[in-house]
Amino acid sequence: MTSTAADAAAHTAAHTAALTAAGTTPLLERLRAELAGLTPAERRVADQVLRDPLGLIHRSVSEVAQLAETSTASVVRLCATLGLRGYQDLKITLATQQMPQSRRVLGNVDDSDDAAAVVDKVLHSTAQALEATAASLDASRLEQIADAVLTARRVQVGAVGTSAPLAADAAYRLMTLGIDATFVADVHTQHVAARMLGPDDLFLAISHTGSTIETLAAARAARDSGAATAAITSFSTSPLTDLVDAVLVAGSVETAYRVEAMASRIVHLAVLDALHVTLALRRQRSAAALALTEDVLVQHRI
Repeated sequence: MTSTAADAAAHTAAHTAALTAAGTTPLLERLRAELAGLTPAERRVADQVLRDPLGLIHRSVSEVAQLAETSTASVVRLCATLGLRGYQDLKITLATQQMPQSRRVLGNVDDSDDAAAVVDKVLHSTAQALEATAASLDASRLEQIADAVLTARRVQVGAVGTSAPLAADAAYRLMTLGIDATFVADVHTQHVAARMLGPDDLFLAISHTGSTIETLAAARAARDSGAATAAITSFSTSPLTDLVDAVLVAGSVETAYRVEAMASRIVHLAVLDALHVTLALRRQRSAAALALTEDVLVQHRI
């Protein structure tokens, strides 16, 4: 083995060992150990994590960057220094190490709860999330997105992961109103399609965190093509909100670090329903398009 190859192998082995050790050492302890070697910007981010680790779980990457008076890139670099795969990994790790499992699943569920109690608590929690959204939602932002949909030649809905089914449903329901709307599930095709949009088109992103790499890439491609851009998300400050023209924030009290953000998806689905109804009332051709949709669907039912 050449010296270059040996050095590379040694570096890889050392990196693997570091990651293995990182996985067995509590995150906050690892963070304190790294403080001396951090840049000033990363140190400010670290201070935010150490000051309120559980509070950080409910913040977006952009919100943490603002609190630390730095950039989102500094937040991401700190995560990499800790051997993490990104900000979401940081939140999940903090939640795993700082919260009991029952609270990580849903804040008010106890280990001793039976199925009936779980059903009651989950449904009440979801109802509270919907009520909170109804009380806080900015209706003028909904009108703004409705205007963008109505004036667009075509609408591409973009999302990945757990938001993808919502995007597919949104595109379908826009189509039932006679609106030229599409959603493609493959992220590469979605990215290319966004770049093919023009100044008369609209890209509508749906993202719980507003930090998903693929959704950001598609939104950026749409913006660069001259298309109008809008988003439905759970955080008022995120890389996505910094990128698009119009933002509708529809959050929930659900723990924000969860990958399977069920309550937030239900909230987003309800908001998309409100958008659909708003468009149906405002678009003159909607009644005819809905009648055609119903005529087709009746053929598929006994």
